[in-house]
Amino acid sequence: MSVSKFFLAIVLPEPYQNQVMALKEYVREHFESKAALRSPAHITLHMPFEWKDSKEEILIKTLADFKFPEEIRVELKDFNCFEPRVVYVDVVKNETLDRLQKELVQHVKQNLHLFNEAENMRGFHPHATIAFRDLSKPKFRQAWEHFKTQKYQGSFIAHDFQLLKHTPGKWEVYRTFEFTRS
Repeated sequence: MSVSKFFLAIVLPEPYQNQVMALKEYVREHFESKAALRSPAHITLHMPFEWKDSKEEILIKTLADFKFPEEIRVELKDFNCFEPRVVYVDVVKNETLDRLQKELVQHVKQNLHLFNEAENMRGFHPHATIAFRDLSKPKFRQAWEHFKTQKYQGSFIAHDFQLLKHTPGKWEVYRTFEFTRS
């Protein structure tokens, strides 16, 4: 029985995709953290999970069945952190985005029996990570000192979400699902 790893996210569109990936490169060059480069710039909606390859069609059909009544304006603004290892581009609090995430998590919980344990512990805090896991604590302090006063701004309309699949050494967009009703 083979399984694959997946997660659900809103992948940032251009030009923000390239801009945030450039920030990840900056972090790699100046703070020796490269783990964030293994995925496109994104806002996680559901944490990574394993799924049997033999049941992939069920996963895809269930995600395609998810609908949400409206597009969402996503605003990126400045930087923030989760001590002691995560630095990210912050996303302005948005009730519609919160509702989308809750409804999507509920949809996959009911229909696929997937649980989003990390979200239950910490709550949903949308962000686009630029440094994490392999950022040492001393380098975190340096990186946060650098980014905490930097400005960043952007906004886009989200009308779909992505299923990302883990391939050797990286995460790639596997499918895109439009969530707005026609």
